[in-house]
Amino acid sequence: MTNAQKARDLFKSGYNCAQAVFSVYAQHYGIDTKTALKLSSSFGGGMGRLREVCGAVSAMFMVAGLAQGYYSNDNPEEKKAHYERIQYLAKEFEKLNGSIICRELLGLTEKKDSPTPSERTPEYYKKRPCEELIADACNILDDYLAKNKVMQN
Repeated sequence: MTNAQKARDLFKSGYNCAQAVFSVYAQHYGIDTKTALKLSSSFGGGMGRLREVCGAVSAMFMVAGLAQGYYSNDNPEEKKAHYERIQYLAKEFEKLNGSIICRELLGLTEKKDSPTPSERTPEYYKKRPCEELIADACNILDDYLAKNKVMQN
């Protein structure tokens, strides 16, 4: 089963976009599923339903950090290289979907939403593009990791 399909299945089981993407990859970097789900839980709905950066995109960035992030605060070139990676991933997602902003991807006009999550009904899944966005984030990430020969532990 592909990472995209695993993430789709997690989303369809009730996890948010960020959780669905991040938890699929986190285990390869020594993060257990429960920790991955908790760590990424804040990023659903474009960061706590604020409808800002898409949760799938935020998760993609978190995985890139696990794979190739910097941890030293005294190497500006390393920091620059990582931010270039993040901008590349964002650009790839934007090419496919026109934006990385949750509310724009969902066609919403309000900048933030109620903190109450929407009920996950068949109608919810029919009107939301999230499942496809999650798959796009996973496919972009898989391509990036393979192209750059980034080893997953």
